[in-house]
Amino acid sequence: MNKMIRRASVFSLLLVLALLGRVTWVQFYEGQALADNKENRRKAIEQYAYPLGDIIVAGEAVTGSKRTTGSDLAYKRTYKEGELYAPVTGYSSQVYGANLLEGVYQDVLDGTSLELGGPMDVLTGKRADPGGVVTTIDPEVQRAAFEALGDTKGAAVALDPATGRVLGMVSTPSYDPSVFSGSGQQDVARWSELGEDPDKPLVNRAIRNPLAPGSTFKLVVAAAALEEGLYSSVDEATKSPSPYKLPDTTRVLENAIATAPCENASLRTALRYSCNNVFAKAAVDLGEDKVRAMSEKFGFNDAEQDIPVRAYESVYPKGMDRPSTALTGIGQFEVTATPLQIAMVSAVIENDGELVEPHMVSQVTDADGNTLEDFTDPATERVLSESTARGLRSAMETVVEEGTGSNARIPGATVGGKTGTAQRGVNNSEKPYAWFTSYGQDPDSGQQVAVAVLIEQSDAARSEVSGNGLAAPIAKAMMAAALK
Repeated sequence: MNKMIRRASVFSLLLVLALLGRVTWVQFYEGQALADNKENRRKAIEQYAYPLGDIIVAGEAVTGSKRTTGSDLAYKRTYKEGELYAPVTGYSSQVYGANLLEGVYQDVLDGTSLELGGPMDVLTGKRADPGGVVTTIDPEVQRAAFEALGDTKGAAVALDPATGRVLGMVSTPSYDPSVFSGSGQQDVARWSELGEDPDKPLVNRAIRNPLAPGSTFKLVVAAAALEEGLYSSVDEATKSPSPYKLPDTTRVLENAIATAPCENASLRTALRYSCNNVFAKAAVDLGEDKVRAMSEKFGFNDAEQDIPVRAYESVYPKGMDRPSTALTGIGQFEVTATPLQIAMVSAVIENDGELVEPHMVSQVTDADGNTLEDFTDPATERVLSESTARGLRSAMETVVEEGTGSNARIPGATVGGKTGTAQRGVNNSEKPYAWFTSYGQDPDSGQQVAVAVLIEQSDAARSEVSGNGLAAPIAKAMMAAALK
């Protein structure tokens, strides 16, 4: 063979091998990355080529799909009572993606999850029929919270203490995910309006806007004081001066009710009147490490709190001086919490000191209703001794029956609670946050519920902002709905 022809043949063969190698690399190594690239229009076309699976509340779908016109994206997401359930479902948008349950289970709902198809489907890339997500939400509790919150800016969470099921999760103001689920100009305009709204309706305040919990955090401090043996019972005198001078300073910490019997008050009396002096002193006497350890047992400082949607971390700080530690004892300084976290505190106390992992999905199913994932047996962890939980329940019931939580009373039910009014702004220059956390139990059926309500902003005058005045009636409505 001619030498030049031989060289040309070898060179051509090398080119063919290089081309085959590159094609193989793209097909088998880069193919998935290209398919998943958000700029790949084919991915969106495939995702919305068929109706999506549904999110279920009490046996009824609260989501749907609608055939589009004039678009290469064949179907778009629809929502039944979108504003009511948006803090649970989240949104699924052809333009802006998905979040909350829509985001966590996107592959199940659009049929691309490997769990849905058989072995041949995986090999051929055939899309399976979409699955569904069954929630733990009680529609009556959800509606009670939504209607009671009304026009306020706030949030509420209800839990079943014994099972960890999230019975209700509401954030206001809310939004209807249907209005931007498509890709038209109206969808884009509505998304922009919601994103620019100063009230931030797209933010789920129930799990993703931790704020100062105020006096609701006194339950955590009281739990630490009892568990660490600082006090033997909720009825032991605490030797707390009133007013209380913050250590190493000349600053005096006053009590909200000037005439309250807070000097040397027991934990029961201190919770009943929300005595700042008792809990500030207890935090200093315990030290920040012990208070932090107790708060972390309840779930604070957990950056991976999934229900299965990721909740933002509730924080108990570290590296503080004694005056700052004192302020954490009343839920101020740099302590922050979500309503979910504060509901977990009441749930532990009601459930004899055990924390059952909160979750708002009971099952994930395939198109035929077969279970892919089951969450009906969540993890349980002991946080408090039964005696400590029992003592705190007794004290919380005193708060509702004789103290600052009277607006949460439910005839025929056992109710315990704790109010909170958290300072806000430099030198408390803005309206404070109003909190209320509670538990309720039907003595006949044994049905239980734990609740936390946050009013971030309302039309009430500053002098009328209180946990009992604004938040307790909402908690009452939710508990009544849960206990039926």
